[in-house]
This record gives sequence, C-alpha cells and structure tokens, in this order.
Amino acid sequence: MSEASTGSLKKTPLHGLHTRLGARMAEFGGYDMPIQYADGIMAEHNWTRTNAGLFDVSHMGPSFLSLPQLGGGDEAHRKVSALVEKLAPSDIAGLAPGKVQLTVLLNETGGIIDDLMIGRPADPARAGMLYIVVNAGTKENDFALIAAAAKGHAELRRADDRALIALQGPKAEEVISGIFPEAVALTFMNFIRLEHTDYGRVLITRCGYTGEDGFEMLIPAEHGEAFANRLLEDHRVKPIGLGARDSLRLEAGLCLYGHDLDETKTPVAASLNWMISKARRERGDFPGAQRILGEIKSGVPSKRVGIKPLGRAPAREGTEVQNMEGETIGVVTSGGFGPTVNGPVAQGYVDTSYAKAGTPVKLLVRGKSLEAEIASLPFVPARYKR
Repeated sequence: MSEASTGSLKKTPLHGLHTRLGARMAEFGGYDMPIQYADGIMAEHNWTRTNAGLFDVSHMGPSFLSLPQLGGGDEAHRKVSALVEKLAPSDIAGLAPGKVQLTVLLNETGGIIDDLMIGRPADPARAGMLYIVVNAGTKENDFALIAAAAKGHAELRRADDRALIALQGPKAEEVISGIFPEAVALTFMNFIRLEHTDYGRVLITRCGYTGEDGFEMLIPAEHGEAFANRLLEDHRVKPIGLGARDSLRLEAGLCLYGHDLDETKTPVAASLNWMISKARRERGDFPGAQRILGEIKSGVPSKRVGIKPLGRAPAREGTEVQNMEGETIGVVTSGGFGPTVNGPVAQGYVDTSYAKAGTPVKLLVRGKSLEAEIASLPFVPARYKR
C-alpha cells in the first residue's frame, strides 16, 4: 500500500463515504482505498474479532460467465465449467448448486496467475452461468484470460462497477439477519441471489478474508452507500480499513496474491494441494499438470509455512529466514503484528526439510538475527459456519 494522489486512481462506489468518515486513504490495486479510520488498525482488528466489521472490497473483480442460453441443468453447468477448467485445477463441474470454490488460475508451467472464487448459482434457471471473483491488482489480465478461454462459447460480463461489501465477525449473522434473513441459512462458501425492496438485485456469499464468519454482498452501485450506512447504523458494526484486513488474514493464514502467491509458485509449493481435486488429478487436464502431479508425488524444494518470531519485533516481507547455522533457507512473504495473538506473525517459504512445525529458525531483521520457529497455520482458528 502506498500513499498516492487520487487523481489517477479509480474510486469505488463507497469512496465518498470513506472520506466523510475520515479514513486515511492510499492506493491499493489501482484504487483509492481506506487503510484505516480514526480508531486505528489495532482497534479495528479487535472489533472485527469480537463484533462485526464492514469492509469495502469493491476494488475486487466480480463477474459472470454465461452460455448464450441459460437453463439446461447439469449439462449446461458442465459446459460452462469446462471453459474455466482450461485454466484452473479444481473440479468446477462438480460444484453443487449454490456452492463456491476457491481455486487458482495457472500458467502453462503450473505457476499461479491469481487466486479466485468460482460459484455455481443455485437457481436452475441460471444453469450455464458461473459467478467469478478475481483479485483487484490482476483482474484485467484475469478477465482477458477467462474471456479468451470462453471465446465463441460463453460471454464474460464484468460486474466490478458494483459495490462489493463484506461484513465480517462473530456478530455478522445477527446484523445481516435483520436485512437479508435468507442469508442466515447459508453455510461457508455458499451463495444466493435475491431481490430486495431497497437494494435491488443482491448476491450474497457466506465467505470472507478474516478467518471469521461473515458475508460478501454484491449490490448495485447506486444502492451501495445506502446499504453501507444502514449497516453502520447498527451499534455492532464499524468500518474497517485494509490495514486491519491484512492483519486479520495474516492471522488466519490466508494468502495475498503478489506476496505469498505469484507465477513462480505452484499450488503444491503454496500448500494449496487441496485445490487440486481428485477428478482433475486423475485426468491431468489442467495447465502445468505434469509438473504439479510430479510435485504432489515427489515433493517440492520449498513450501509455504507459518513463521512465529519468538520476540516482539515483526518480520516484514523480504526478511531472510536462516537455519541455526546461519544458512539461508527461505524468505518471509507476509509479516506483521497479530493483535489477537499479541505478537508478531508471518508466513513465507522455506526449504521443505525445515517446514515441520516447531522447527527453530532465525530471522535476519535489520541486520540482527532473531529467534523464531516454524508454525502451523492458521495462527487463529477459523470460525466459519460449516
């Protein structure tokens, strides 16, 4: 995140609300985004862990991939799924109606182009459509890749002009039940589409990026600020910036593309083997399959792990990881202070022989060698509604 002039940056439908609330704004993913509000990052982090935090994630890349004619049941779903399965290793064709899958786009050598969500609508009349959400900083390339893979068979319709609002925390369900009672029945990684008298056509996914229970709601841009204000009128809800979003996802052991994931990393190295479904492993019909299946069988030189500094000094991105003999064995890709664990937390890549939880390591921070150990992820247990 960097401070920047708003002149060349895109603005979300909630931009005016952020400035009126006194947010400190900075560039993220090409957008002018709120980093923190008056209470500060630590207070916002703790509020989300105990109440409900409102996040503007409208900079992300929601979209819909649709066959020319919707309907047609499972066969239509298989047809549209086959188009994105050219790019991803997950079993999108096997998704149940109303289910969302976290997956990755892969290059021809199995490197990760982006991580994304793909959902199958529950409504049989919308068979032949997928709901796809990609990351902000990579969305132009992602959209181009998906559109090219679908060319002549399906149309990719962008929805990143809408408001995408996340409500996260243990009281998120209580808050949302008074506005969208239909959302309460959702479990983690499921979504519904509904019509609301005040907010129009809304798509609600039970998911998030904090490790807490919560929802993401895609709403027409003209209703975004009114909806956000309604949430903020509830005493259980406060606005949360990207600073706390980062510390929350780090404690939850979640990846940030461009830092923990990039095109030099495969899903196996990134400890994301679970994204590669059994059916796709058997068929071996995804980009980089030969390499990835070989890594699953024989292992990888280095892999993503949690790293727990044993002192109070945080280890930031780029920090060198050493073994006890002072030899370089890896690097930190994300790091900072974890308010919930009351100490520094990090993740990064280390030589696989050092990847077991509890292994002692050293971190070279500002020229000083600090004690640390490899840790299991997440640092804070997830509280998703299963």
